[in-house]
Amino acid sequence: MNARKINRMAVVGAGVMGAGIAQIAALAGVTVHLFDSREGAAQAARQGIVTTLEKLCAKGKLSEQQVQAAAQHLLAANALAELADAQLVVEAIVENLEIKRALFADLEAVVADDCLLATNTSSLSVTAIAAQCRVPGRVGGFHFFNPVALMKIVEVIDGLKSEPWVGATLLALGERFGHTAVRAQDTPGFIVNHGGRGYGTEAMRVLSESVTDPLTLDRILREQAGFRMGPCELFDLTGLDVSHPVTESIFEQYYQESRYRPTLITRQRLDAGLLGRKVGQGFYHYVEGVQQVPDEAPAPNVKLPMVWVSMARPQARDAVIGLLQRLGARIDTGLRPGPDALCLVLPLGTDATHAAIAEGLDPMRTLALDTLLPLERRRVLMTTTITAPGWRDAAHALLAADGKPVSVIRDSAGFVAQRVLAHIVNIACDMAQQGVANPKDIDSAIRLGLGYPLGPLAWGDALGGDTVLQILDNLHDYYRDPRYRPSPWLMRRARLDLSLLTADT
Repeated sequence: MNARKINRMAVVGAGVMGAGIAQIAALAGVTVHLFDSREGAAQAARQGIVTTLEKLCAKGKLSEQQVQAAAQHLLAANALAELADAQLVVEAIVENLEIKRALFADLEAVVADDCLLATNTSSLSVTAIAAQCRVPGRVGGFHFFNPVALMKIVEVIDGLKSEPWVGATLLALGERFGHTAVRAQDTPGFIVNHGGRGYGTEAMRVLSESVTDPLTLDRILREQAGFRMGPCELFDLTGLDVSHPVTESIFEQYYQESRYRPTLITRQRLDAGLLGRKVGQGFYHYVEGVQQVPDEAPAPNVKLPMVWVSMARPQARDAVIGLLQRLGARIDTGLRPGPDALCLVLPLGTDATHAAIAEGLDPMRTLALDTLLPLERRRVLMTTTITAPGWRDAAHALLAADGKPVSVIRDSAGFVAQRVLAHIVNIACDMAQQGVANPKDIDSAIRLGLGYPLGPLAWGDALGGDTVLQILDNLHDYYRDPRYRPSPWLMRRARLDLSLLTADT
């Protein structure tokens, strides 16, 4: 069914989210009635929005005409009865199912039967909210992200009884607001919060295995993988009182699906009150809101060794040898390493110890180098269980010879970036397999909603679907944990050499 054009709408809830939605709607030329049950809240929110627009005008981001027009389109309502002629009502109130149901019942007593009712819920079922409505077919999800004006993504969610015109209307309106609008089925976490389960949970699992410390973990994922923030920084920013319950909720809503399993680390830190920046202590310590981070220790000052590089992955080996030669290393070109050579292995999804044993190398002088991502950024070395300190320091010194930062971690199947990226890609693939949304919407929503360098499916294509599959297969074999089982979506496309963004025919 065709989308309906919305000229008059209302927003119930004048908090940060409601005010943000009202602001972008008014700027788009839609007449908006803003209502809140708290006395004076709607009027205060309207004035706050106008003040914000005036500041944007002063900075040259809006014209005076745009500000005046938006202000004229923005009205404060004193009672629900004033919303009677709205074509759309968006609720942006507390995340409580019964309270939202009660509001929708009150709205149905006021608005016309063809008025679209939308919920901005981030965690509740749209189907469950609509279930007790007299006309459940006119209910849909319209999930914006904070801050609404800057986060240019909105999820449109179809409940099980939503009429087709509801989603079509909200998609068109979201685009009219200047946002990328994506359509999702009513599943826990929708697209963005569902897809976001891969980053933090796998990173915390790495910490739980004592592979490295929070600061090194963040540096690897920020500088090697290209995320804007490391997972520990991100948890500190959002607050564990917000992020951990969401993780637990999605885990439980999916009937304890192992891919979304939380770790004890965040639960304990939450219980201890180590919430993050808001309390001055989380994974990091904060002084007046400023994160306290020690300088990175300099690389060891030791003699550069002769190096033998594994031949198990020829293309990766060529790239590593090219780098080592630029760093001034002497390369051992023998089929087997000489007695005085540092041994470098280049595993995907396995650990240094197993890689060394599989190739018949001395694990005391073997380290693994992560070659999944470009070696021009931060480089990551992994020791075996018994790598001798002298060989560890020699490898560190060599890889840092051109001034690039190097992180040395303990033995871990899949390093850090391999594990986290493969997990992110796999979850997105399974979302496509489940039909949560079409592949392109999954990719753009997660990229925009979470600020990733690439969408997860495009990232999987960049790494190579067969490479991601190999990492997951090896992780699954190593841990014997269904958490790492590859999605059928990934397996089929990797074997057919298809893009992960390719929809089924």
